[in-house]
Amino acid sequence: MIDKKLKRPMLDPFQPRLTPDMLMPATKEEREQLIQMRESATFWRDAMRRFKRNKVAMFCAFVLILIALFAYAGPFFMPYTYDQLIRGHERLPPMLNPYFHPFGTDQLGRDLRVRVMVGTRISLLIGIVASLFVLVIGTVYGAVSGFVGGVVDMVMMRVAEIINSIPNVMMIILLQVSFKEPLTNLFNRGGMRAFSSFGVGLISIFITFALLYWVPMAQLVRGEILALKNSEYVTASRALGGKGRWIIFRHLIPNSVGTIIVTTMFQIPTAIFTESFLSFIGLGVNAPLASLGSLVNDSLTGFQTFPYRLIIPAVMIAVIILALNQLGDGLRDAIDPKIRD
Repeated sequence: MIDKKLKRPMLDPFQPRLTPDMLMPATKEEREQLIQMRESATFWRDAMRRFKRNKVAMFCAFVLILIALFAYAGPFFMPYTYDQLIRGHERLPPMLNPYFHPFGTDQLGRDLRVRVMVGTRISLLIGIVASLFVLVIGTVYGAVSGFVGGVVDMVMMRVAEIINSIPNVMMIILLQVSFKEPLTNLFNRGGMRAFSSFGVGLISIFITFALLYWVPMAQLVRGEILALKNSEYVTASRALGGKGRWIIFRHLIPNSVGTIIVTTMFQIPTAIFTESFLSFIGLGVNAPLASLGSLVNDSLTGFQTFPYRLIIPAVMIAVIILALNQLGDGLRDAIDPKIRD
């Protein structure tokens, strides 16, 4: 109610009045209770809490940890190596042989358990390395494009769309044909002999990911930068003399890290599946080194007689890709700021 003559609010007789005597400081017990009730929750703490409540994502993370231990620690405890030819142990079936070959052996007497371990290690390594290429190139390209804007943004995005239209398999085959002789000569000189076991096909896969697969990451990062570059903290940084590089790498990219992490997680299974497909058609790692795709390719001869040689690596590929996809879904739901529970 407003008093028209005095033009000020009138006191409501039915509303209790607060006097200084009624305002007393909280006791120590009340303050401690308030602190316990109002636990601080940062963005990442809140995201981790939501991620832990996702039972499917947590189970997939546990499965991936077991697979990583199986691939990286398992070969150190095996009595055989992945390329060791064991005479008299050719084509042994799994679990039914008198020797310790639970996955069986191939036509050359090589233990399939160790080869699956090494193949899983190579496939995971390819997925992680290729995703790092995509992460670095796509993040920097998209951040610069979104921050600068204007004609530069238009030209950079048209270039990205042209690159995205190139068939990936055709590019990998062309790179392998073009780089086979130069890379082979480079490996033989001794400077990069450590990478010679991976083969020209695998190096071509890395180069193709660096050239082609960064476009979706760049487009997502660009969208995040366009939404953030007019924020108050960016304006304050500019007023204090912050340059473009400082703003991009100290403000914009760190505040887009949620989208970057989720996109990178989805890129790992894509890289693993691409490598498995290329190894299946003979464009992957060189023998005797094995990946899961090359193990599937090797098992095609005699599949009807020895189906376990194909089933075991194929199931491993399916489990890895499924677990990574479900883990990526869990991270996306946990990091998405629009989700509140």
